[in-house]
Amino acid sequence: MIDQAQQRCTAFKGMELIASGRLSEVVRRAKETIDSGETEPVLILDDATSEPVEVDFRGSVQDVLARLDERADRDALAPSTVAGQDGPVPARRGRGRPRLGVVGREVTLLPRHWEWLSSQPGGASVTLRKLVDEARRNRRGADRIRQSQESAYRFMTTIAGNLPGYEEAIRALFARDAARFEETIVAWPGDVRDHARALAAAAFEE
Repeated sequence: MIDQAQQRCTAFKGMELIASGRLSEVVRRAKETIDSGETEPVLILDDATSEPVEVDFRGSVQDVLARLDERADRDALAPSTVAGQDGPVPARRGRGRPRLGVVGREVTLLPRHWEWLSSQPGGASVTLRKLVDEARRNRRGADRIRQSQESAYRFMTTIAGNLPGYEEAIRALFARDAARFEETIVAWPGDVRDHARALAAAAFEE
């Protein structure tokens, strides 16, 4: 679940960046642009993933922002769940240690995996959590590169798919060829070029 109060987004009107910042601020600016009679499409993208953010722009600015607040409240009040025999059930708080956000889901392993996990101190669940945390630490750099590539790819596919050099820019992005990437996008509209460059920056880090 995304904390909408902290979610950072960017709005484009065609190929022009019109706002960047917290979701509510970006939505307000996008609504004002739409109400001004602008005919070019306005698109809001999540800064972390470049996934489109769905917003209902009907009514006034206050109406639109109120619906965002209502959606955030519903998300915040949604009960956490744990897996039961008949599917997810509301998590109950009783005595003892809190669940700390633990969510039960099915894990399928071979018998030898379960045998090894059950022999570890703390049992299978504790061992799996430790293994995941260790993998996250060890892959932090690789994950950062992958996330940067995926976000830049989504943005360029959405906004720059018809621009000259698009396919070459994608190849350079996944080849981690910074010089070729920069050379290919340099003639793109300034806002598109700069946003693509920012999203792809981590992909070219050593």
